Amino acid sequence: MRSTLAAAALALTCCLGGGTVWAKPVTVKIVAFNDFHGNLAPPRQSITAPLPGGGTAAVPAGGAAYLVSAIKRLEARSPNHVTVAAGDLIGASPLLSALFLDEPSIEAMNLAGLDFSAVGNHELDRSRPELQRLAHGGCQKLTTKQPCAVDKDFTGANFHYLTANILTETGAPLFDPYAIRTFGKGKGRVRVAFIGLTLKSAPEIVSPSGVAGLSFKDEADTVNALVPKLRKAGADAIVLLIHQGGVTTVGYNDKSCAGFTGAILPILDRLDSRVDVVLSGHTHEAYVCDYGRINPNKPFLLTSAGLNGKLLTDVTLTIDPAHHRVTGKRADNVIVQGEAYTGNRGPVPLQPTFPVFPADPAAAALVARYAAAAAPLASQTAGHLTGAATRVETLGRETVIGDLVADAELAATRDTKMGGAQIAMINAGGVRAELIPGAGGAVAYDQLFTVQPFGDALIVVSLTGRQIKDALEAEFPGANGQPGTIDSLMVSSGARYSFDAARPVGQRIVALTLDGKPVEDATAYRVTLNTFLAQGGGGFEALAKGTQPLGGPQDIDALQAYLSGAPVTPPTPDRVTNLSARP
Repeated sequence: MRSTLAAAALALTCCLGGGTVWAKPVTVKIVAFNDFHGNLAPPRQSITAPLPGGGTAAVPAGGAAYLVSAIKRLEARSPNHVTVAAGDLIGASPLLSALFLDEPSIEAMNLAGLDFSAVGNHELDRSRPELQRLAHGGCQKLTTKQPCAVDKDFTGANFHYLTANILTETGAPLFDPYAIRTFGKGKGRVRVAFIGLTLKSAPEIVSPSGVAGLSFKDEADTVNALVPKLRKAGADAIVLLIHQGGVTTVGYNDKSCAGFTGAILPILDRLDSRVDVVLSGHTHEAYVCDYGRINPNKPFLLTSAGLNGKLLTDVTLTIDPAHHRVTGKRADNVIVQGEAYTGNRGPVPLQPTFPVFPADPAAAALVARYAAAAAPLASQTAGHLTGAATRVETLGRETVIGDLVADAELAATRDTKMGGAQIAMINAGGVRAELIPGAGGAVAYDQLFTVQPFGDALIVVSLTGRQIKDALEAEFPGANGQPGTIDSLMVSSGARYSFDAARPVGQRIVALTLDGKPVEDATAYRVTLNTFLAQGGGGFEALAKGTQPLGGPQDIDALQAYLSGAPVTPPTPDRVTNLSARP
């Protein structure tokens, strides 16, 4: 009885003319995603999901036509809905989107009915003016590629980019810092505020030209300054769209927050507790976490929907309009499983345990139109080689194509304005195919994307000679506790190293030289890495210790620039010597 009376007291707002007016709770649905990265076609990837009877299944997922359909179905469940994103909708995109400056991805987001998106680091890959063109429309040529190649009247985004912590030279935000959406009517009206944030460290992983003239402010300080303003403006709920995230050790929809780590943690721990929901991204991880489990003083609902449009986060907020506060919040990550997938070996079986979404006709037509336009462009010549850059490994686990990619990355970042690189390092797993020239030594554009499909940005960092050697040591069994040999590292022209796998752990690297001189342990060197390696990926933890980072171009752009001049002779793979292979 007591709880019933308490609920009634909460709902009672006022009396008018002797009649009681009840303010019912208002339910608001937020559909969220992040890190779409221009994956218009299904990415041929899956989500590992638990089955009701035990075990797991690989559920095929992704594709713009299915993503649009899934968003519409989730929105239809509530009259009060909004669709938002946490950044990196574009950039690091597959060929189908990248060839057209990601214009088709913007058009796909329009078809999805996207309302707001934070600006991710990859939105700035091609410069601020190009992002503004995508946002507002137009066909001004701002890059080496031709805009409006398919859509001759590109009108830009129907959604709004939000950037509270990216400021221009005038001190004004690059885009609106926040937006407020109203739901319901009269006494049952509620207002939800959305704040957009980009990771403060974006300039470290974006080419200098992409962030020229921009400043990036502290994420938590920016939000905390806005919260009182938003509450005064009548916001009943505050939702943060932040392009920063974390990593968990559990599944895509596990609610336990187990093993949660990442760069977003110190931001969350400093946020005003009046923030209700944090929709995150950047790390490409999927999670749903009641952050109050980690920090009881910060009871945020924290989510991320992985990457490439394979998941959507279905968030439900219950808001009390009388007391202007959120009384309930929950979220689930929903797999975007379409009605038909094709893999390398034919049709891919669906998992009927999980929802299957039909293709949205308009989105499917958009993808088909751009796919038809991409076919001839993909075959255009991007450069020339005098011979084949093969992927055959030497005894030193070195390949011609790996050395070629390292040389291209060094050339792109050697200038002092681009980081002053002295060495470039690339992992074998980051080079996915060989490069075989056609007639006259021509290399087609789509061949470059096959070699480097990840769209990683390049970063130049300072590493000591000892740290570089530690990274090379990590290739072998026993290093960092791994039981076997992991990925190999290749180096750019001018660098050489030798190893003896028979020697004790930590002593396998026998010699390391740069331009014929020994690399000194205490000396700092400027080293070019892709973002995967710069974050310690692949087990190369020493590479994450780099300092003074400076972002550079995308790896694919560096390779194209390197091959676009006079025909390039593939390098001889003689930079790594395997002493343990001696007779």
